[in-house]
Amino acid sequence: MTAPVPATGEMAATLIPGSVAAEVDNARSPILAGFVGSVFMMIGSLGVGWLAPVSELRRMPVFIWMRTEAVGVALAIVLLAIGGMLLVRSWLRLGQRVRVWGPQARKATLQAVAAWGLPMTFTVPLFSRDVYAYIGQGRLMVEGFNPYENGISALSNYFQLGADKMWTEAPVPYGQLFLWIEQFVVWSTNVQPEASVMLFRMVAIFGVVLCIVYVPKLAELHGVNPHRALWLTAANPLFLTNFIASVHNDALMIGLALAGLYYSATRRAVLGIVLVTLSVAVKPITIVFLPFIGLLWAGKKAGWSRKFLFWALTAGLSFAILYGLSMVNGFGFGWINGLSAPGSIFIWYAPVGLVGLVVATISNAFGLDGWTLAGWVFDAGKLLAVGIVALQIFKGDHDRLMRRLTLAFAAVVVLAPMIQSWYVVWLIPLFAVTGIRNDWQVKALYFIVSFFMIYAISDQLEVFPYLQTEDLGLALVLARVASAVTGLLFGLYLIFWDPRTRRLFRKTHDPVVERPVI
Repeated sequence: MTAPVPATGEMAATLIPGSVAAEVDNARSPILAGFVGSVFMMIGSLGVGWLAPVSELRRMPVFIWMRTEAVGVALAIVLLAIGGMLLVRSWLRLGQRVRVWGPQARKATLQAVAAWGLPMTFTVPLFSRDVYAYIGQGRLMVEGFNPYENGISALSNYFQLGADKMWTEAPVPYGQLFLWIEQFVVWSTNVQPEASVMLFRMVAIFGVVLCIVYVPKLAELHGVNPHRALWLTAANPLFLTNFIASVHNDALMIGLALAGLYYSATRRAVLGIVLVTLSVAVKPITIVFLPFIGLLWAGKKAGWSRKFLFWALTAGLSFAILYGLSMVNGFGFGWINGLSAPGSIFIWYAPVGLVGLVVATISNAFGLDGWTLAGWVFDAGKLLAVGIVALQIFKGDHDRLMRRLTLAFAAVVVLAPMIQSWYVVWLIPLFAVTGIRNDWQVKALYFIVSFFMIYAISDQLEVFPYLQTEDLGLALVLARVASAVTGLLFGLYLIFWDPRTRRLFRKTHDPVVERPVI
């Protein structure tokens, strides 16, 4: 490990008496602007957020107006798009207002997280309706079904739950711990949708809190400014919207994994393995972390025999925990079959997905079976990801172990044919704690956050089809186009015209002061 590299102005702050008072230059302005953006999103969610068909909110006059009248729907779309992009601008401006990444910057970041996250706590679920699948899966357990063998279509009136139809026959891809959470939520609320959504949101917020606690701790361990890492992660609008507004269980998954990494890196490997295994019992993707935790446990000077011994101990302890959990609920390791659960096979902006699409299109034009060839491309991407993970496990400096884990996990995400915005959020904390330089690296993050926010606010909108009687699908298309255009125009403004933020997207000659040092 090496000492933290000073952030801009940090050295001056240690030399000039009283300069600490100017660590942050008027953080209230961007925090307030972000709060307004979050409120806009909350109001917009009343019109285009996801509600269960049986929700009593659909009978309220304000919901009826915003969901069934063209003016109300248009207002909801515009507020959602402007609010989301205003959050992006506020996050960027908050970072610009920081002169020294010290305690005051941490305080401002936490104030921003609280102010921006509070309205999201009361939004109708946005950008995804997975939370309604959680309710359906919890109801399966309450009614005595095995969710690893049954889709929610096994339930009476399952379509009233509000889950996407792709979950009707699909087994659950989540681990045992999250199954218990689903069961408890549905049992305690008696399948009342709004109460269930709020409880699932509390679970997600717990995951957010874990990230807030352990991101700075991990950053300090690895010589990275903890306050800047916290701003890059927790105040990030992509992080807040996907974990709080969208109510994804990924928040709990990554929060537990980060906590486990911290304890593993501070010689409490058994506790670390337990926490990462609990993360696996939420979503199994974090099983990728376990080999690296085994290396942390083995120690810096470990030879190959010792490494294999501690890999075996790590795997054995983790398996024992998962086996114990599976014996309690009686469902075994059914989540392994659930890993093939629903979802689009590819998406156009994923690199491998785009290559597969091009291959399929060209092949079909020549009379070949293009989608079979595209499937080979997708499989090749997955194999390449496995190869990169193996390379990072077996080769590299011990001092860069956390960075190697980050690169391995990034390969799993980036080389998949399907990338969702919340998959990207898995990676942001890991890159933040191992160092995102203030050069092209942080600019890439700005572009990624802007892109996925624009895509999210136009991707999943609940718009009633009878707003357009001639073509039942046209209303949704028009809504998505309107939202995308609004968000895109705002994004272009941030990048090219805003006198405050456009400089962030351009090449500068400032010294690089934030470096990955592990």
